[in-house]
Amino acid sequence: MRIYNSLTRRKEEFVPLEKGKVKMYACGITVSGEAHIGHAYQALIYDIFRKFLEKQGYEVTYARNYTDVDDKIIAKSHETGIPADIYAAQMIEKTNAVMARAHIDEPAVWLKATENIGNIIGFIEALIQKGHAYPSPNGDVYFDVDSFPAYGQLSGRDKRDMLDGVRVENDETKKSPYDFALWKAAKEGEISWDSPWGKGRPGWHIECSAMNRAAFGDQIDIHGGGRDLIFPHHENEIAQSEALTGKPFAKYWTHNGLIKINGQKMSKSLGNVLLLSDILDKFSDEALKFALLSANYRGDINVTDDLFPTAEAHLVRFYTVIAKAEELFPGETGGKEEIDKAFDEAMSDDFNTALALSALFGYFKEAARLLEANDPEARRIVNQIRTTYGLLGLFKKDARAYLKEYAKEDEVPAEVKALAERRLEARKNKDWAKSDDLREQLKQMGYAIKDTKEGYTLSKL
Repeated sequence: MRIYNSLTRRKEEFVPLEKGKVKMYACGITVSGEAHIGHAYQALIYDIFRKFLEKQGYEVTYARNYTDVDDKIIAKSHETGIPADIYAAQMIEKTNAVMARAHIDEPAVWLKATENIGNIIGFIEALIQKGHAYPSPNGDVYFDVDSFPAYGQLSGRDKRDMLDGVRVENDETKKSPYDFALWKAAKEGEISWDSPWGKGRPGWHIECSAMNRAAFGDQIDIHGGGRDLIFPHHENEIAQSEALTGKPFAKYWTHNGLIKINGQKMSKSLGNVLLLSDILDKFSDEALKFALLSANYRGDINVTDDLFPTAEAHLVRFYTVIAKAEELFPGETGGKEEIDKAFDEAMSDDFNTALALSALFGYFKEAARLLEANDPEARRIVNQIRTTYGLLGLFKKDARAYLKEYAKEDEVPAEVKALAERRLEARKNKDWAKSDDLREQLKQMGYAIKDTKEGYTLSKL
């Protein structure tokens, strides 16, 4: 089994620190608002990492954190008038509920910053004693970047470009502008805790280092998170942890890609944040997973208007075959080991869900052909798909119930079907301008059209 290591920038054979056991940590959500699609994507990816490693026989201890105190949460507290700790607790409850709707399993270990204040303070004290951190007169504590020569190894940055795009605390008591906060002195009205440096709260980066060490000790096998965390967050985690212990913090650093909305970066400032709850109000959790897992996890996901409708349309066709096979051969319990073997081969190459999912089209085409021939081998294919791809959270529903809820071709109005047929004719005539115009008309009517070898599929937006 091979994993891409962001630290070495290459795929490496996976060999855990302790034979047969895996310690894995993924940076979770800063609960300054409701969970969006980016949060779901990251949670889904590392849930699958955990499950596939377990399928390979490893005993996996998987931990995630909630950042439940930081600048954004405090800002939301001031905006809403809700105390920061209560606001964070409310957002955690909402996030847990929507992740359950998406059927993304929880980790074995949940970690929260506010439940680890003592561990964080102890970690900072040890860094000060070792000469890697220093308190300022105003009650802040900073990490001394110059004291850690390996700083920049994960991101590949040097000090000339380290400050680009990174918010820097303006404090004249800092030794260097590169130094980052481990502890922040409390401002009036902010949530705070007592510390040797006065009332304050932890900096963001120190939280993960301290919680990791409390949960796992000095070293872990896999550390994960979104690619946007490489710098400065994960770079700072390495500096803090390795400065304290003198040991490599994580053996494998893994990072999933980011979410784009119609080609643009998803951000609150652009007003294009896609909430997970809004997606699940329109589409099945399996359509969400099929869409997100159809690309390599290290690449960015571009959420276009037809991404989820297309995924749902594929699943409708797949579940139609499943329903027919299960009704025609109700007593057939066998499977096809070749399907499982091919899945393992794909996933063993850096969790290649895209390759694993691409095989489904051939499997279901073969199953449909076998159904026409009244061959029970079709049911064995379906059985194995349910068993194997259940690891990705797919094909876990009752087929007829799923089709009743999501197969809505008969609800497509006649005028929409007519436009789709005109567009198909335009494509046959290679009239691409007319084809594009008709696609836009369909979109304005609330439908996405997807071209297929057989013609097209229509899905509601």
